[in-house]
Amino acid sequence: MGFGKNNVLHGNHFRKDWQRRVKTWFDQPGRKLRRRNARKAKAATLGVRPLTLLRPAVRGQTVQYNTKLREGRGFTLGELKEAGISRKAALGLGIVVDHRRRNLSVEGKSVNVERLKAYKERLVVFPRKAKKPKQGDSSPGDLTAPTTRQTLPLPPAFVHEEPRRITQEEREFNAYKTLRNNRAEARFEGARKIRAAKKEEEEAAKKK
Repeated sequence: MGFGKNNVLHGNHFRKDWQRRVKTWFDQPGRKLRRRNARKAKAATLGVRPLTLLRPAVRGQTVQYNTKLREGRGFTLGELKEAGISRKAALGLGIVVDHRRRNLSVEGKSVNVERLKAYKERLVVFPRKAKKPKQGDSSPGDLTAPTTRQTLPLPPAFVHEEPRRITQEEREFNAYKTLRNNRAEARFEGARKIRAAKKEEEEAAKKK
């Protein structure tokens, strides 16, 4: 095998003991079965509790992903307050709380408040002692009702609008021109105010 130009000569080592360094995965089916049995055992020990904790619906970061909804870390304290759930009670009801998260929009906050209220309506709280139910525990009728352990699904990311005809007002509306005019007004607002104040002062001085 020839080498062209002034390149580095290959120093390939083909006599390594590679068989000693190979990782095998022959126990994959066994591990799969073990994990499945562990999940079943865990679900059985949880009783009638939901399989997963309730988390908020949040928007993805950046322009590429902000059209999609995903599960966030936890609900804000403001969302819990509007839904009528205390922070201490939320921890016992399977609701995750995130004290660091902030609500930056009314729409996002209302979506999660409705999510909490829907969860609260469906929630069945069993009393610790059947003969001595406490405040907040479910009624005897709710305890015997059929239950599900699936958590609430995420709401739709956006509502599809039905097709309609374009109105005459929308046809005549010029978005580019409107944006340019609004930008110009915001840019020259300060200078125009100063000019108007100066003019008023001059007129007041003339009257004197």
